[in-house]
Amino acid sequence: MEFPSKWVAHCHCTMCQRSHGAAFVTWVGVEESQVTIQDDENVLAWHSFTPEAQRGFCSRCGSSLFFRSEKWPGELHIARANITGPLDREPQAHAFFDTHVPWFEVKDDLPKKPDPDA
Repeated sequence: MEFPSKWVAHCHCTMCQRSHGAAFVTWVGVEESQVTIQDDENVLAWHSFTPEAQRGFCSRCGSSLFFRSEKWPGELHIARANITGPLDREPQAHAFFDTHVPWFEVKDDLPKKPDPDA
């Protein structure tokens, strides 16, 4: 992955919660052209959750890796937990916060943004 990233945010949408089994997922948004995926063993698989959006995962271990959508053409979202090194920025916001889970208390001062389509 090449820098700069476009953004880093915590996503609280229900699809992220269910696919990751977590209260939220931290994504790194980059231009797809900045990413080279080396998959010599053909383990990267894509699943369409909706007609417009896909999630990339490892077919060997099941790890969630990527998200892409027609809503953000040319952009690839990479699960932050799968990036071992430092980034060029820290998380900037909580997205889709209107669907956050009630059993996890967010204690930072980052902006909490609702679903823009709601």
